Amino acid sequence: MKKQLFLAIAIIISLQLYSQQELSLEDCRQMALSKNKGLEMTNESIKAARQLKAAAFTQFLPNFSATGAYTWNEKNLSLLSEDALLPVGTKMTDGSFGFTADQISNTWTSVNGTFLPKDADGNPFNPTTNPEKIQWKEYALLPKEAMEFDIHNVFAGTIGFVQPVFMGGKIKELYKISKYGVNLAEAQHDNKTTELLIEVDEAYWRIISVENKVELAKEYKKLLEKLQSDIEIMIEEGVATKVDLLKVKVKLNEAEVSLSKAEDGLNLSRMALNQLCGLDMDKEYQLSDADLKAEFTQTKLIPVKQAIENRPEVKALTQFENIAKSNEKIMFSRFLPNIALAGNYIVSNPNSFDGYKNEFGGMFSVGVVANVPLFHFGDRVHTLNAAKSQSKIAGLQLDEIKEKLELQIKQSAYKMSESIKKKTTAERNVEQADENLRYATEGFDAGVIPSTDLLGAQTAWLSAKSENIDADIDMRLCDVYLAKSLGTLSETQNNNNK
Repeated sequence: MKKQLFLAIAIIISLQLYSQQELSLEDCRQMALSKNKGLEMTNESIKAARQLKAAAFTQFLPNFSATGAYTWNEKNLSLLSEDALLPVGTKMTDGSFGFTADQISNTWTSVNGTFLPKDADGNPFNPTTNPEKIQWKEYALLPKEAMEFDIHNVFAGTIGFVQPVFMGGKIKELYKISKYGVNLAEAQHDNKTTELLIEVDEAYWRIISVENKVELAKEYKKLLEKLQSDIEIMIEEGVATKVDLLKVKVKLNEAEVSLSKAEDGLNLSRMALNQLCGLDMDKEYQLSDADLKAEFTQTKLIPVKQAIENRPEVKALTQFENIAKSNEKIMFSRFLPNIALAGNYIVSNPNSFDGYKNEFGGMFSVGVVANVPLFHFGDRVHTLNAAKSQSKIAGLQLDEIKEKLELQIKQSAYKMSESIKKKTTAERNVEQADENLRYATEGFDAGVIPSTDLLGAQTAWLSAKSENIDADIDMRLCDVYLAKSLGTLSETQNNNNK
């Protein structure tokens, strides 16, 4: 029975140990990067930008299209309102249309030696100037139906292409803008990644800081509990007073309150990191750097100019400047002619390619189209000037951010140096506080030091230990901020755990 109970307890303990997963800083980073919704959105933005780039490239290629149409008309098309009579004449020797005397019904007369026909009223007239007075003997009939065309059902279709030849550089600059759009989306993704890594690192080291302070509070509480027990014994022996005991109890109550606050802060800090890493809010785990004993390796400094070029903010603003310059060129291209080559095959029913027939017929056509802008009341001039101003603004923004980033890099390097100095001082203070507490404890046990002095030594020890934890965490976070300012944070592989 005892063996079974021992085995059950061992299994429960092993399951608890197994369920408490150990996570490193790099583990947290990778989980956050793989599950962050913001990064997923920026990844989709990159995909969209690449598709737009591919779409922009197609503008260099010919555009093929096909069009079809059908129309039903109520009436036919007729060129005559009624049957027509055409006079029958003779082709003259000079090739013109004329007549002979026996082809008309008019009577003739001589006027000053010239024979002229007479009209219906018997007056002579010149047939050249008044052909309407000629009375023809014979006419050719042109029926109205012969000039009527069936357009009740009309079918039409065309298939063709348009190939840009010269568009003033618009297509080239639009393609460049699409490439800059891809670079911009990638820079925004890098910036989002950097911001996320900063949040993860801050949450990670915040938990470690609070965990160490919880353990420190527990140690401090144990010291006070032991001191309380010693004073209670001394009161029984008559070598201490209740005032001494009350002072210790007050400190003990303060320690319990501080411990409770620290434990609450630890739970909240864990929730924050869980949310970033995509874990369950109540999941508990052990952080691999919890003891703060891992060797610290400072981020390697690089030249300021190189660091500035690494920053995603600079990459993004560089793309904005490039886009503004391309837009300026597009505005200038509006002054230039546009030339395109077009080709089509047209088919229709009815068709008039070989008489008028109610059947399908078609033909090819090829041509060149040119459009030359002449005058538009200064519209193109104003838009070009606006584009130039926008391009200048983008350049000034880039110069401004570079100046600010240079200052940020120098400040981060300075803060990193100061944090290392504070860490060294804090470690020295801990050594002195440990030694002071040891002497005070020995003196109190020997009865040569009062309890108030021991309480003071314990308080000083607590303060030195707490400041050392803060200095350690501050040093590591300053290193993170330095890596961010240098633009190398996303490349850093948890150097502090080496």
